[in-house]
Formats: sequence, structure tokens, C-alpha cells
Amino acid sequence: MFRKVHVRLAFLCAGITSFILFVMSCGSLYISEAGLKSRSFTSFQNDMNTLVSNLEQQTIITHEWLTRIEDNGKYLINVIDNGIPFLYNERSTDEQKMLFETAWECYRHTFAAEPVLSSYDTWHIEYTFSSTGGRRDDYYACVTTSQRNTGTFQVMILCSMKPLLDQIRTQRLLFFSLDFLALIALSLFSWHFTRRLLKPLEENQKRQNQFIASASHELRTPLAVILSCASASARASEEERSHFLESIQSEGLRMSRLIDDMLLLTRADDLSWTIQKTASEPDTLLLDVFEAFEPLAQEHALRLSVELPEEGIPAFSCDPERIRQVLAILLHNAISYTPKGGRIRLSLLYDRKTIKLTVADNGIGIPDEEKKKIFERFYRADRSRSEKGHFGLGLCIASEIIHAHRGRILVSDTPGGGSTFTVLFPLS
Repeated sequence: MFRKVHVRLAFLCAGITSFILFVMSCGSLYISEAGLKSRSFTSFQNDMNTLVSNLEQQTIITHEWLTRIEDNGKYLINVIDNGIPFLYNERSTDEQKMLFETAWECYRHTFAAEPVLSSYDTWHIEYTFSSTGGRRDDYYACVTTSQRNTGTFQVMILCSMKPLLDQIRTQRLLFFSLDFLALIALSLFSWHFTRRLLKPLEENQKRQNQFIASASHELRTPLAVILSCASASARASEEERSHFLESIQSEGLRMSRLIDDMLLLTRADDLSWTIQKTASEPDTLLLDVFEAFEPLAQEHALRLSVELPEEGIPAFSCDPERIRQVLAILLHNAISYTPKGGRIRLSLLYDRKTIKLTVADNGIGIPDEEKKKIFERFYRADRSRSEKGHFGLGLCIASEIIHAHRGRILVSDTPGGGSTFTVLFPLS
């Protein structure tokens, strides 16, 4: 499922960004090409203004002067004197002659009415046209009409737009090449970005599946016992039925504790976990938990001690019931995994920025490779030595509570053997 979502999301992300890039590139290309065409035509007009000024100053039009104007083939010139083609026109090739015929026809069709000129007056117009025939090339054209005593003198000057069109094609190729490279880069980025985006969701889905599988496994055992006892009690005597009912009640309470823990973690996942903070004294919280668990430690032949700093410790903002729950979980684990005759120590430290609560034991300890896993749901480091009432949710619940208080929980080895759990609460 996640692979299909990944592919579709990457395609959607790359497609949208590529479409936006393509539209912006086309817009930029259009503006750039319009600017190039405008500047090129303006440059041609300026050149023609200069040429017309020189033409007005010429009393005699020679072949050398016309050849100089052609500028090594940059311009093509066609001259008509009183409606008669100038002898200079014979130098043109057949293709050029056809080109001039097309240019003159375009000129007469587009500018049918010419202004009335007085003696020694000159008028010129610039325009663009496309040649006819097999090759359709675009040209700039300038027609200069000069009125002299001898009659009307007309000069047509053509300039190929091929350099401009080559520049436009090169620019288009550059734009679309960059767009293609950008498309590849966007596709790769979208693929990795959506992969990283979906990875937490995929991991969360896996954790949920593992949670459901583990919960189902944990619930199956007490449920099987309840069903077995219920079936056996139907055929049992009064004395045996009483024993079966006690077992049913015990397993029912065990299932109830497991369901309560799962609901607690579900509320934490949904961010609907309520933390009611009040100003609480950490030494009082530690002493309350110590007094509550001292009888249980004595039953397991364990020595439970508490260490408090001599100076006074200020109250800090927390949910006291939740903090007691955290300490209870840590103490219950310490009692469960510490052999008879062992020691468990509660301690409190304060350094004006952090309050540190510690639960240390000299029990069986936790291997280094399992220290990062013990806060996972339904994980138990030593299943063979865990008590029946343990489901592997306690440390996970404790971690969620501490994180809700913006604190941290750490686990380390106790010098001489055992485990030490440290809870840190920032005061700022």
C-alpha cells in the first residue's frame, strides 16, 4: 500500500512542480523572445535611419557605394529608378530576384498609399515578411523612396532574420534542456522527499500492527484460562468451582490492567492524554512512593532506601499522580528483576536547572543491545524471569508520561551490577 502511495505521491509532486516550471519557463521564454525581436527590429531601424541619411547626401549612386552598403552580404539591395530596375540589380541571383519580387509585392499590398513627396524629400518604411517557395525565411525589409529632380528613386534593403531566429532557437534549446534537467532533479527530489515523508507513517503503521499482534497474543492467554475455568466449573464440585472462580477473577483483573494500559497508550498516540500540572515538591513525591513500596520490598526480601539532598528543593510544575505512576513502574520493575537480598535505592538530585530522580538496583541488569528496546511496547528484556502480571508496557507508559512533561528518561548500568533509571525534568 505504501509503495503505491509513494509512487503516486512522487508522481503528483513532480508533475505539479514540473508543470509550474514549464509554464514559468514558457512565460519567461516568450518575454525574452519578444524583447529580442523588439531590440533586433529597433537595431535594424536605426541602421536604416543612418543609411537613409547617407543616401540623402549622395548626389550620384555608384555601384561601389551600394556594394559598401551591402556590408559583405549582411544586406541585399534592390534599386528602382523611375520604375526601371537599376543595372546593379543584375548582380542578384535568381533566388534573390524572386525574393525581391515577393518583398515588393508585400510592400505594395501593405503600404498601398505612399505619401506625396516634394523635391529632395525622402520617406522610408521598415517591415517584416516571409519568403515564398520551398524555403520560408523571414526578413526585415526597408523601402526608401526619394523624390529628386530626375524623378522617383526607390531602394529596397533586405536583412535576413536568420541570426535572430538562430539565437531564439538556441535559447529555446537551452531553456528546454534546463527544464529537462530540472524535471529529472525534481523527480529524484520528489521520490526521496515523499519517501522520507511516508517513512514515519509506514513505521507507525508497523508499530500499530506489532502492537495489535502483541496485544492479541497477551490477551489470548488470560482469555484461554477464563474459558477453560468456566468450562471446568460447570462439571466441578462446589469446592473446585470456588477455585475456578478465583482463577477467572484473577485473569479478568489481569486483562483489565492490560486493557487500561493499552487505552492509556492509545490516548498518548492521539495526543488526547491530559496532564494536569500543579506545583509539587519532588521530595514529597519520592517519599510517598517509598512508603507505598516498602512493604512490597520487604516481602521480596529486598532493602529499599531513599536519599534526599540536605538543602531544600523548590516545587516544580508536574502532574503528581503521573509522576507517582512513573516511579511506581520503575520500582515495580526493580523489585521484579532484583533477586532476594538485593538493594534498591531511590535518590533525588537538584542542580538549579534540572531535577533528577533515580531508581537504582543491583539486580540482573540489562544488556547494552537491549537498552534502546526496553521502552518499546510489549518488550521484555528477560521473558523467562518476568512475572505473570508484566506485559511489557510499563516502561513505555513511563516514557510517554515523561515526554509529556518535556523530560527525559535514561537507563545505565549500576556500578557492581544492576540497572539505574534516571528521570530528568527541566525547571525552565
